[in-house]
Amino acid sequence: MKTIISIIVLVAIVGGLAAAAVPIYLSEKQNRKMAIELTGGDPDKGRDAITQYGCSSCHTIPGIRGADAMVGPPLTKIAGRSYIGGVLKNTPDNMKAWLKNPPRVDEKTAMPNVHLSDEDANDIACYLYTLR
Repeated sequence: MKTIISIIVLVAIVGGLAAAAVPIYLSEKQNRKMAIELTGGDPDKGRDAITQYGCSSCHTIPGIRGADAMVGPPLTKIAGRSYIGGVLKNTPDNMKAWLKNPPRVDEKTAMPNVHLSDEDANDIACYLYTLR
C-alpha cells in the first residue's frame, strides 16, 4: 500500500512540475514575453512579415487582418501544438527551420519555400509562439 501511495505522490509531483513548466493560460503580455525569449524574435515585426510574405493567402492566422484562408491549416494555437507540419516536434528551432524551407523538411508539403531571411523566420516564429 505504501508503494502505491508513493507512486501516486510521485506522479502528482511530476505532473505538477510539467504543468508549471508549460502554463495552460498566460496573459497576452506573458505570451509575448515567452515568445520573445523562446525565439529571439520580435512579434510585431513577425506580424508584418506574415502580411508581407502572403501567409494569409493560405492560412487562417489570429491577429492578422484578412488571414482567413483554408488552403493550409489554421495556425490558431500553434504554440501549443505538438508538431509542426505534421512531421517536426514543435520547438523554436524546428519552427524556424520549417518556415525557412518547408520542402527541405517534408518534400510532400504544399507549403512553398518563400525564401525567408533568418530575421524574418525568427520574427514570424515569435509571432506564432504568441498564439496559445
